[in-house]
Amino acid sequence: MTASSPIGVFVAPVTPLQQNCTVVWCTATNKAAVIDPGGSVDSILAEITRRGLTLDQIWITHGHLDHAGGAAEMQEKTGLKIQGPHPDDQFWIDGIEQQGKVYGIPEARGFTPDRWLADGDTMTLGDTAWDVIHCPGHTPGHVVFFNEAARFAQVGDVLFQGSIGRTDFPKGNLDDLLNAITTKLWPLGDDVTFVPGHGPMSTFGDERRSNPYVSDRAISARKP
Repeated sequence: MTASSPIGVFVAPVTPLQQNCTVVWCTATNKAAVIDPGGSVDSILAEITRRGLTLDQIWITHGHLDHAGGAAEMQEKTGLKIQGPHPDDQFWIDGIEQQGKVYGIPEARGFTPDRWLADGDTMTLGDTAWDVIHCPGHTPGHVVFFNEAARFAQVGDVLFQGSIGRTDFPKGNLDDLLNAITTKLWPLGDDVTFVPGHGPMSTFGDERRSNPYVSDRAISARKP
């Protein structure tokens, strides 16, 4: 983000799956939200403190353990509310501990969100406003967080640089995912920069031009 941006962002890959835990904050108030605390809770909290930020909220994009497995611990250590994802991911949250056994993350735990999120909801962080966009397909209850003023989105596992989220998990759906990306994310603008759930940042415009799954050319080729 630029020096004049209303928000700040830092990204810390966590868990053996290298999930992009993302901390965003209002630059006017230094109030911060952590998005997808999948693990490494103590180090994330230490970095928030080092930067002089005040953690205010915990936001979850979807219920997979590498994104949500540390939320319960973070809530215990901060007393903050867990917000998100959409209630259609309840079954994933309920299975986090079992997922942890499979993926070698035994400390991952389930939780009950203090607030479920729905398409069209608004999150307020300091002086900034964030839109909640329901983008099913990778999981049925996946949400994206978008700050219009900063032209920035945290998209979880919906979209990546050069790829898209897997849809072969339970209740995943490729058509739903492609529809969510093309009808809910692309209209936000090519200039939007996004942090994905894994890997490097990109822009919606770059992905529309070159992503082999959801570029304009790729989507046109899918049409009968």
